[in-house]
Amino acid sequence: MTASSAPTGADTGSRDAVVPTTEAQRSGALHPGPMKTRSAPSVTPLLISAAGGWLTNLAFPDRGWWPLAYLGVALLLIALRDLRTVQSGLTGLVWGLAFFLPHVHWAALATGSPLPWIALSLSQAFYVAGFAIAWTVARQAAWVREHPLIQTAVAAAVWVAIEQVRGSWPFGGFPWGILAFSQVDAPVLPLAAYGGEVLVSATVVVIAGLIALAATQERRSSHSAVLGVACVVAALSIGPSLLPLSTGAEAGELRVGAVQGDVPQQGAHWAAQAREVTANHAAGTQRLAESVESDGLDLLLWPESAADIDPRTDAEQAALVEAAAEAVDAPLLMGTQRFPDGQDIRYNEMVLWQADQGAGSAYAKQHPVPFGEYVPYRDLFRRITPLVDLIGTDMAAGTDPAEMSVPVERLGRAVDVTVGICFEVAYADLIGEGVRGGGELIVIPTNNASFGHSQESTQQLAMSRFRAVEHGRATVQISTVGASGIVLPDGTVVQRTGLFTSEQMAATLPLRTSLTPATRLGTAPRTTVWVLAAAAVAGGALSRRTRHSGRQLLDAGRQEVHHGAHDEFLRGRSSVKA
Repeated sequence: MTASSAPTGADTGSRDAVVPTTEAQRSGALHPGPMKTRSAPSVTPLLISAAGGWLTNLAFPDRGWWPLAYLGVALLLIALRDLRTVQSGLTGLVWGLAFFLPHVHWAALATGSPLPWIALSLSQAFYVAGFAIAWTVARQAAWVREHPLIQTAVAAAVWVAIEQVRGSWPFGGFPWGILAFSQVDAPVLPLAAYGGEVLVSATVVVIAGLIALAATQERRSSHSAVLGVACVVAALSIGPSLLPLSTGAEAGELRVGAVQGDVPQQGAHWAAQAREVTANHAAGTQRLAESVESDGLDLLLWPESAADIDPRTDAEQAALVEAAAEAVDAPLLMGTQRFPDGQDIRYNEMVLWQADQGAGSAYAKQHPVPFGEYVPYRDLFRRITPLVDLIGTDMAAGTDPAEMSVPVERLGRAVDVTVGICFEVAYADLIGEGVRGGGELIVIPTNNASFGHSQESTQQLAMSRFRAVEHGRATVQISTVGASGIVLPDGTVVQRTGLFTSEQMAATLPLRTSLTPATRLGTAPRTTVWVLAAAAVAGGALSRRTRHSGRQLLDAGRQEVHHGAHDEFLRGRSSVKA
């Protein structure tokens, strides 16, 4: 019998069982007070947790059933309700595996082996285990334990704190699967402009916590309390849609074209394939030029790896790129690889190319993907798997901010563009730095060819939509194979391509210079939740230690009383015999 279900005045025969005297215990809070007496571990929390992780994955693309994020996290909180620390960690690990294994199964497609997929999923699942342990400790504090609504807020702070650690450490982190990215079609999306990932993810967990609270209410709890919780959930779920979002042009408009050229079937030599990819994009540019001839373009976008053989050093490639720039009579931003002389490294770059002028400025990817574009501690990991040598030349990190300046003749000025190459769209700091540096438009060039027909590209497009709202900027995601999309500052997708198709897009997009609250705040929300979560966990650990010490003193006192009574009894017997 748990503390929350023991009848008033009941004696359970265990010093760990207590009468439900606090409001939190009577209301069936997420943590009803002291833990129940030790018993054999149950598989029920593990099953509930696994269901929660699986459902949460369905909230993300391709499914995009965003309400399931609330239900999935609520199931995790319910599963953790009566567990001890070690049990909580295992339960969180199960939730994490049930979520990440389907969420990043594209890693197996990209590498041709299940090992990297399983290793990535397991490494990320350990963070959810960390949340479960931290939350179990934090809720031991009386100010958390006895106030259900505070429990919900603390759960949100701890979740987001762990989520932000996962997105930044180690090797720069892996932000894939952040709860906020599941909400691009939800009414809570406008919160992105006010607090970024931190605020949206926290809102998801608060809603989930309230659902868990309502689901665990005791039958004797009043219907009005449950109704109140339901009203708060509805307000948090729908209310943010009423928040104002500024989306109009502030510094003119830009006519942007983008070419998705597609890639050839695997099998040919890599150099021949690379040249064919460039030729595909050049041909697509000719078609685009014909379709927009009357309006013209101010900027042409090619994706990452559209010209992997560097046109700056290869005359054949340069001729194709030059012809494309001339066809649209506009500057071209295109993706290529640069191999510095005498160094066994490469840079993943976006290069500005202008007709009759050739290559200009370039932006080098700042955040290469560990184990995808470079291998840290290669000698060590080679002992585990030879797959590390599939990456022959490590990609080095660029050092310049994610921003490029593009001359626009029609506007009579240069337009600053924030550029995040491929996975960089997942890193809030990097995109935010580019926007604060003057970016009026966000461009996400990417190459998704390795991920097949998986949901990786649509997950990425969801992140591009989130960044559009977060920073109030029109955003263009352009891929070699799709999904590519043009997104307005409110997150609306106005054009989108299919997968493994040759398509072109063109749109007139607003240029904006004002900064949203989220852009201005930068890393402050993340730092705040780290401090709050650390304080909550420290408070819970101290409270648990204090209660443990108190129990030891109480046990010692009981033993002393028992021994004293026993000695008195023996003395009494001796007196009677005398």
